[in-house]
Amino acid sequence: MKTLKSIVLGLALLVICGVAKANTIDEKTTPNYAINTFVDAMTRGKLAGLDGVLDKTAEFNMLRGKTMLSFGKNDMLAFFKENKNIEQSCTTSTSIVESTASVTIVKVSMKYDSFVRNNYVTIANTGNGWKITNVYSVFK
Repeated sequence: MKTLKSIVLGLALLVICGVAKANTIDEKTTPNYAINTFVDAMTRGKLAGLDGVLDKTAEFNMLRGKTMLSFGKNDMLAFFKENKNIEQSCTTSTSIVESTASVTIVKVSMKYDSFVRNNYVTIANTGNGWKITNVYSVFK
């Protein structure tokens, strides 16, 4: 009888642990992880996880005065690698502009002494986690 109780208790614990594990969300597939990884790369030069949060078709556009510069994922990864571990001397803030079940737009403001860089980051739920699909930067 004692063995039967032990087996039943063990099975109950196994079922409870299985149900608890099934409800956990992988942090690396959330929009917060994607935006935090992007901010870390932009402001601190920390590249851990950056390649995983950028969609393969990600586009980066910068408006400088009246000139539009456009870059792809590989161009930006090369830029970030050149500036690895370089910390920007700016104050950074984020705010959600729009959020739905499939797309979120986040404004990332980087305030320097003499100008502000606003990045409008589009994050899409790709079915394989939330990925950055577009970044539009404006300098003031």
